[in-house]
Parts: sequence; structure tokens; C-alpha cells
Amino acid sequence: MFDVLGDLNWVGILIGFIAFTLLGGVWFAVLFPRAYNRSLGRDPQAKPEGSPLFFAGPALTCLVITLTSAIMMAALEIDTPGNALLFGFIVGVGYLTANTVNIAINPNFPRPLLYAAISGGYNLIGSLIVSVILLAF
Repeated sequence: MFDVLGDLNWVGILIGFIAFTLLGGVWFAVLFPRAYNRSLGRDPQAKPEGSPLFFAGPALTCLVITLTSAIMMAALEIDTPGNALLFGFIVGVGYLTANTVNIAINPNFPRPLLYAAISGGYNLIGSLIVSVILLAF
């Protein structure tokens, strides 16, 4: 097998984590803030409250996802761009987006499919980006 932490490319993990986190900021604050607010039943112009959890929570989850993807890619010996994209797609759709849909289809989300499309799309694209970055570094 491999030494779980020693064989990982920490530069790739750092860059993938930063890219995934920045994508979230752009995705939810620039590209889809109105639609995201609508999916949650909020006024489309609403601004989120800037608590420490609001900023640190998503970044921490991006780090966990990036680190987990790095471990899985190393264990699976993914070493080509095509396989990295396939891995990112499988993780993005099969785990991240599917889990997002599952979370959204409870009675607390007034527009669950809109929420799932916005958040699931972010997770899919983020997973693809992370997988390519992990391979490249």
C-alpha cells in the first residue's frame, strides 16, 4: 500500500483546497446568490450573517473533501487526466451531489431541487477541479 500521509502531495492538497474554497465564494456570492437565497426561502437580496462558522465551516469541509480525495486517488493509483476527471465525476455525483440532494429533500428546504442543483453543481465542479489539481501537483 502506501504511507497514508507521507505519500500525499501536500502542495496539491493545499492548492486544491484553496481552489475549492475560492470556487465556493464565487459560486454562492457572485454567480448564484439570488437563486441560492430563493432555494432557502429567503429574500433574493438577503445577505448572510458573517459568523466565524459561516466562513470557517465551508473551508473546513473543502479541506476534508480535498484530503479524502487525495488519499483515495493515491490508493487507487490514479495517474492520468482522464482517470482524474472520472474520479472527480464519480465522487462529485455519487457522493457529494447525491448527499446534497438527500439533505435538501427534507421539509425544511422550500425549494429542494433548486438547492440541490446549485449546491450539487458546486460540489461536482469542485470535485473535478480538486481531482485535476491533485493529479497535476
